[in-house]
Amino acid sequence: MNVRFASDRPTGAYALALPVRGDDLLTDRLASLPASDRTLVARAAESQRFERELGAVAETFVAEGDAVRRLILVGLGSSRDEAALWERVGGALTAKLLTSGETRLVVDLTGLDVSAADAARLAFAAAARSWRYDIYRTKQPKKQKPTLEEIVVVGAGEGAEGAWGDQQALLDGLSFTRELVTEPANIIYPETFVERCRKRMEPLGVEIEVLDEKRMAELGFGALLGVGQGSVRPPRLLVLKWNGGGEGGKPVALVGKGITFDTGGISIKPAAGMESMKWDMGGAGAVAGAMVALASRKARANIVAVCALAENMPDGNAQRPGDVVTSLSGQTIEVINTDAEGRLVLGDALTWVQREHKPEVIVDLATLTGAMVISLGHEYAGIFSNDDGLAGQLIAAGTETGDRLWRMPMGDAYDKLIESPIADMKNVGPREGGSITAAVFLQRFIESGVAWAHLDIAGMAWSDKAASLYDKGATGFGVALLDRFVAANFER
Repeated sequence: MNVRFASDRPTGAYALALPVRGDDLLTDRLASLPASDRTLVARAAESQRFERELGAVAETFVAEGDAVRRLILVGLGSSRDEAALWERVGGALTAKLLTSGETRLVVDLTGLDVSAADAARLAFAAAARSWRYDIYRTKQPKKQKPTLEEIVVVGAGEGAEGAWGDQQALLDGLSFTRELVTEPANIIYPETFVERCRKRMEPLGVEIEVLDEKRMAELGFGALLGVGQGSVRPPRLLVLKWNGGGEGGKPVALVGKGITFDTGGISIKPAAGMESMKWDMGGAGAVAGAMVALASRKARANIVAVCALAENMPDGNAQRPGDVVTSLSGQTIEVINTDAEGRLVLGDALTWVQREHKPEVIVDLATLTGAMVISLGHEYAGIFSNDDGLAGQLIAAGTETGDRLWRMPMGDAYDKLIESPIADMKNVGPREGGSITAAVFLQRFIESGVAWAHLDIAGMAWSDKAASLYDKGATGFGVALLDRFVAANFER
């Protein structure tokens, strides 16, 4: 979607949106309209029970010369410091108009004293909500096809174009993540994930390193390779480096689980719903999208991102329940359940990034456990951390962007639940506290002095219902969160 900013409303055909706060006088917000139109719009809003709640819309049509203009009131709610307020407003407008037949939307902020940054956030949300992936559709009714092509934000003041630059970068990253997560597993698997990232990021200046299965075997990636050994698609470790903070600075490490399809392996999943396991690489997808956003806006920080990529299949050569593997860290793991594979690939990736890049901060993202969905549903991702300060920074970034996090406990009592009688640990504990035992498993691969946070995004990478920034499908969860986290805490 094309986005632009203007000081005055343009001429021609377009839909007009007027945001309204809970304490605004409606007559003031409609002052630019003819008196007869003001009465019509006010009565139409009343008949639709429009109470100016955040993201609510009321629609009517008014005469515009020989034509008719669609006019929309959109609520801003009563709290001016509501988290992600402008994202919700922009998303609501696109959701209303995307397939309406309208091609251009003008949002008039005149008189609202809206900052350039907030105006850019509104435009970002409107564009993000318009994202679709229709490349495999060969037949589609005309009424279902998107028509909205442009959003014009009026009255944002000076600086909106500059603020939009960073939002455009974030939009690019978000779109890339959604693309990766949406693609089917016969299109995106470890090798093609790598190539798509290479094509997208090398022009941005991101350095790319790839470890193939031969190199990983030489180094001792026993846990990651064990997961991938049942598939004809060989695993990969993808390393993405952005050096925007100058030489010598220790990087922030981002690590993503990239299981491009998860059958569960020998511990096979039920057939119903298994097709959704194409998005079990949502953590790696979020990390890749965050790198696109950071590189696109030339972030002033050093970042190294690692995507642990494998396909988990039930081949005759597949890993068996009861097998013992030796991880890159040297720790041995008894594999009780081959469907608890994400923590295995992450364990080796965490070890590698600490050995090679010596980060002081690591954040990993993974669609790791169904237990997380049972705990938090589809409203929050879980965060586990060994550092209160890091956890607070991430939670704050999530609140500001709408990628919300809820902190979960860890501790020795949970750690004891993954003790193995024949190896250093087993890859699952009891059914209770499943997301927590997965987190303490990962913590065993974190070196002393390293601040680490694990984000279990199992309930957030994909959605079966629409929300402010996305329709049903891939959400792009984590991209905005990571971008804001880096901007707020590591850029100078």
